[in-house]
Amino acid sequence: MGKLDKVTAATLLIALGIIYGDIGTSPLYVLNAITGDRVIDEKLILGSLSCIIWTLTLQTTIKYVILTLKADNRGEGGIFSLYALVRRQKKWLVLPAMIGGAALLADGMITPPISVTSSIEGLRNIDALGIIPDSTIVYIVLGIITALFFLQQFGTASIGKMFGPIMFCWFLMLAILGVSHLFDDMHIFRAFSPHYAIELLTTYDDGRGFWILGAVFLCTTGAEALYSDLGHCGRANIRYSWIFVKTCLILNYLGQGAYLLSTYGGKKITREFISEGFNPFYAIMPQWFLIPGIIIATAAAIIASQALISGSFTLISEAMRLNLWPKMRINYPTEEKGQLYVPGINTILFLGCCGIVLYFKKSSAMEAAYGLAITMCMIATTILFANFLVSRRARPLLIYLFLIVYLSIELSFLFANLDKFPHGGFVTLIVGGGLFAVMYIWFRSRKIKNRYVEFVRLEHYIPQIQELSNDKTVPKYATHLVYLTSANNPKEIEHKIIYSILNKKPKRADIYWFVHVDTLDDPYTCEYKVDHIIPNDIIRVEFRLGFRMEPRINLMFRKVVADLVANKEVNITSRYESLERNNVVGDFQFVVMEKFLSQDNELPIFERFIMKLHFWIKEWSLSEERGFGLDVSNVTIEKFPLIVAPIENPGLKRIYDPEELL
Repeated sequence: MGKLDKVTAATLLIALGIIYGDIGTSPLYVLNAITGDRVIDEKLILGSLSCIIWTLTLQTTIKYVILTLKADNRGEGGIFSLYALVRRQKKWLVLPAMIGGAALLADGMITPPISVTSSIEGLRNIDALGIIPDSTIVYIVLGIITALFFLQQFGTASIGKMFGPIMFCWFLMLAILGVSHLFDDMHIFRAFSPHYAIELLTTYDDGRGFWILGAVFLCTTGAEALYSDLGHCGRANIRYSWIFVKTCLILNYLGQGAYLLSTYGGKKITREFISEGFNPFYAIMPQWFLIPGIIIATAAAIIASQALISGSFTLISEAMRLNLWPKMRINYPTEEKGQLYVPGINTILFLGCCGIVLYFKKSSAMEAAYGLAITMCMIATTILFANFLVSRRARPLLIYLFLIVYLSIELSFLFANLDKFPHGGFVTLIVGGGLFAVMYIWFRSRKIKNRYVEFVRLEHYIPQIQELSNDKTVPKYATHLVYLTSANNPKEIEHKIIYSILNKKPKRADIYWFVHVDTLDDPYTCEYKVDHIIPNDIIRVEFRLGFRMEPRINLMFRKVVADLVANKEVNITSRYESLERNNVVGDFQFVVMEKFLSQDNELPIFERFIMKLHFWIKEWSLSEERGFGLDVSNVTIEKFPLIVAPIENPGLKRIYDPEELL
């Protein structure tokens, strides 16, 4: 963390640009969602603003900024970093981790459409442009989203430096616009009292005020990003910059509320009025400032979208390392640490965002789909963080207090958000549910496959391997034969590898290498260990990689071999006499064992269904050799049947000819 924890003007500016896009663009649509189709009065405005202020205080400030940021995994944050810290405590904790991860990905599909659409809809407030049809807004939004996703492949190292100053201008604009209307109605300051929030939720509209929580929740949807981007900015920078961000947000919300009370008090904000372009955020802007205001808002919305997209790439790469997601190709467009690009996820997010824009068309309609999925993520974080407190031996009373307070708040938000389900909430739940299904299938199938993996003691087969290596009657397969093994114990090896070497088609080599990759809970560990089982004959290499490190085995293995040669621990010269005389380096051949589901299985119906889906998904995912970063020219793919539950009795009966019985 070192440098990241130093608080300077530059690091604070970086924090503004990276992590506050989602929560920072909330003023574009929160009060619009709350006041839609409701009569503007003090109870509604003061109660809603009180809910917003206390949600930002309890949920964002206390839970995330003060508490959850303490759960850093060697400087890294996020739902999977938190899971990596606690996964050895209870096996079932993988479920909230998968739910949270899937919800964050679903959020990545709705944030760009609602943020960009809300900002572009500001054009309707410019009188000179007249009436702008919905189709025009949709085309502009689709154009911006298409350009945004297209540019992902080139990285954001160059334009990323502009994010901080742009977001600083955005938050400064929020504060100035809010302050300029604070005195429209001085009663607005009473919103700091929680009394008005309680009154709204319990007595407004004959007890139906509780459902307003679904719209209020939109003010804190970006809170999870605070924790996810811990590694990029550092705890201290997030905490200090949040003071400025929260102040600007609250000032803007208060300004919007004061304007609504003074201008529309006693009037109803109809859905038709909102469709024509009314939005309290743009209404508090003077006409002369609308164009620059819309430009800054659009830039902030694009930055918010960029943060969610980049976060989705990081999330998927972590899920892959933790074996919760199929292997996908990862590119590194720049040298900047932590910046990566996952083409498959980029395509999925792009199609999802375009689909949401085309389906909902208006930001007011998208509000119904927003928030439901991310509530699930927050509940998952609460469960995982409570277990983190247990691992740190916190007082049981404090742990139970944390769980009671935050599960009560978040379950209330979830219950209120369920009201959105028929109006669009089903979209994000379907998307999130589909993403969770992929994670669950991948995780569960691995558990089923592990029942089949049979490990044997390597020492029992060493004499046979050595004998094969010296048997010149068997054609040499390679000078160096390299197998990837999943055996954690260096004295064990999978039976299928022994079968491949000795039985299937004997593979004679001069040196046998067994390579094991161990994924650690620490994010950036990158080290290796060598075990000379039989010097210059059988060597095991164990790579110990953090869950954020790319397993570029081809590159890493070459480095290991170079180190061993430099230390004179191994001789890699070809053993062919003509080549050995000229010191020619021997060839290296990797063997990758690829499974297929055998017909000779007797699995329960559910497990058979899981395994069929697993192999179907596997066809679309990255191959084993590419997933480990191997050079395909040096790889042999060897297929073998996966027999998890062999059929004990096929029901076959021998029959005899009468003559045979005589």
